[in-house]
Amino acid sequence: MTTLQHPATAPVPTPVGEGLKAAFRTHPAGVAIITAMTDTGPVGLTASSVASVAVDPAAIMFSVTRATGTAGALLAADTFVVHLIDDEHADLAQSFATSGAERFTPEQGWGALATGEPHLPTARAALRSRALHTVPVGSSTVVIAEVLDVITGPLGRPVVYFDRRFHPVPAA
Repeated sequence: MTTLQHPATAPVPTPVGEGLKAAFRTHPAGVAIITAMTDTGPVGLTASSVASVAVDPAAIMFSVTRATGTAGALLAADTFVVHLIDDEHADLAQSFATSGAERFTPEQGWGALATGEPHLPTARAALRSRALHTVPVGSSTVVIAEVLDVITGPLGRPVVYFDRRFHPVPAA
């Protein structure tokens, strides 16, 4: 007799997985908002897993938790923009990390690039990119992306994600 699992059943975290989550909860990480334009409109999410991979060719990487919903729509887009943000954008990052929260409102300051992707002109940098490789790992997907354009913005006070909250980095 074969037992079928319901496809919506979430994986049960292992003790090592729980330990990994706890370890990274106290490891500060930079914050980015990743956006794309889809056939049904703009999509976006907050990520704390963005890292530089190479300069030649210019490449970055990040991971998303699922390949469904917003993350799936973002992964299906031809291009996307990785916005490296500052402390002034912490509320915006929280909105993009919260399911059902308002996104892309005029009050949030969004515009669009000539290529159509949503753009936050006040981000310290916006990296217009396209996926080169996606690697499924459990319930996550790692994305390695080629950076097509770098759009610089004003420098503010950096923000990091630490212990499930956004924190400004003090001035040097």
